[in-house]
Amino acid sequence: MSEAPEKKSFRSGMVSIVGRPNVGKSTLLNLLVGEKVAIVSKVPQTTRNKVRGIYRDERGQIVFIDTPGLVPGRDKLDHFLKKSSLETMHDVDCVIHLVDTSEPVGPEEEELVRRLRTVKGPVLLGLNKIDLKGKFTHEYIELWEKVKGKPATEIGNLMPIILSGKTGVNTDDLLSLLFERIPEGEALYPDDMVVDVPQKMMISDLIREKFLNILRQELPHSIAVFIEHMEPRSDKLTHIKALVMVEKESQKMIVIGKDGKVLKKVGTQARREIEELIGTKVFLEIYVKVEKNWRDNDSVLFDLGYYGE
Repeated sequence: MSEAPEKKSFRSGMVSIVGRPNVGKSTLLNLLVGEKVAIVSKVPQTTRNKVRGIYRDERGQIVFIDTPGLVPGRDKLDHFLKKSSLETMHDVDCVIHLVDTSEPVGPEEEELVRRLRTVKGPVLLGLNKIDLKGKFTHEYIELWEKVKGKPATEIGNLMPIILSGKTGVNTDDLLSLLFERIPEGEALYPDDMVVDVPQKMMISDLIREKFLNILRQELPHSIAVFIEHMEPRSDKLTHIKALVMVEKESQKMIVIGKDGKVLKKVGTQARREIEELIGTKVFLEIYVKVEKNWRDNDSVLFDLGYYGE
């Protein structure tokens, strides 16, 4: 009588994606999960909240945490974002240190590697944007060697991997490496769940993404979106009222646009995605308010879901 095949173990773990702004963390997360769970923009520091995207197959479940890009602290919001990124590194089963190999090593990168050297768990050095030729790939490996004081091959918990979060190069290999490194255990989330983010936060991020993509560098950091009101009017219609906050009157004019064109364009683009997200038609009301120095205002940051210190 033949023996029954050995049942494969189910693995489950948390993986943090860390790196400086614009290295492609959100793009990689969306590709791995297979759905848009994090907003993407060419403007640095797009991600402001830790977004949990969930991947599952027969091997197990990986919960990815997309963290804000590390930036020098200019105000309380920057301080929160930096702290939010760094505190995840020691609380997860594995860390992906994602870098942009089309850009040279910067001071933020060296600071991050110095912090990552104390991480006891596995670290995957994601050498991203290889589709852009990866001119500076060797610099990131050499940085790790410099900080750790030994060749990369002798850094026990470090594994470099060439990637493209845009085209998918080696992302299957990345998943395999992660499943080898996370522990056995039960699933942390239900099978049909792909993101663990409050719905209002997802909607506010979608609206902010549209402003960033339309306005580009005009308002890279000084805009915030807060969902003030969200209520079903019927089974087929949801009313959403969104507050857009800026720091100056001149910024308010930019956000509204001539004859309200920017607001109308943002509303149209955002409404389509929100309707897909919540499954009903949406009446989206957006208004703009000037709140001077909101990035340093504890009560405003708290209302927006941040915790200023």
